[in-house]
Amino acid sequence: MITPRLALPSLAPLVLLAAGCASVEPPPVAATPNRNAAFASLYGARPEERFPLPATDITGVDPRYFRQEVAYPRAEPPGTVVVDPGGKFLYLVRENGRALRYGVGVGKAGLAWSGTARVARKAEWPRWTPTPDMIAREPERNGPWRLGMAGGPGNPLGPRALYLFDGDRDTLYRIHGTTEPGTIGTNVSSGCIRMFNQDVIDLYGRVPVGSRVVVLPAGERVEPAVPAIARAEDGPPPADAL
Repeated sequence: MITPRLALPSLAPLVLLAAGCASVEPPPVAATPNRNAAFASLYGARPEERFPLPATDITGVDPRYFRQEVAYPRAEPPGTVVVDPGGKFLYLVRENGRALRYGVGVGKAGLAWSGTARVARKAEWPRWTPTPDMIAREPERNGPWRLGMAGGPGNPLGPRALYLFDGDRDTLYRIHGTTEPGTIGTNVSSGCIRMFNQDVIDLYGRVPVGSRVVVLPAGERVEPAVPAIARAEDGPPPADAL
């Protein structure tokens, strides 16, 4: 007589059940390097200022908008400031075909004029007075300051401003700091040419009154093609270049 063999239950469901109850650790994920870390020292706190400046958070900023030395393909003489509103850059021309390049944000007024001017005056922690057009466009935001806002941390011109004149005529074109560093590299609704606060302080110290300024038309570029993302390993230029 043959004894029938009992069918054993499949172990697969038990294995799956055990697996479902176990705590499975995900594989470790390599930390993504901060591509902007090499530039952090350029945008650190400035406690020595009349109104101490905090460090600028540059974590999400495209590295091409950081202060750096680049090749300069045009023929302006050293000491010239060249504003490229379309490219969102400002250049301070140096010797040997080089320039310091700064990222900028461009306001409506920054696109309204182009040509050649000079820095007629400079101001530290400047007073800001909105134009009638700015008040009409944003009355709730700008109306309370129709008589002017004293310099300070909340002033939209930031810690420095350079005022451009064409002969004796004020062009109403300004190069200044900002309370909105996230707008660098973009078009904005108001203002002229805004820079990171640490950058406008740096530019202010390099550019004397009387310096020549060239503002390009919106469709003209200094560099025909600036890469959208700079390589992290490029880092900033040497300290002595800045």
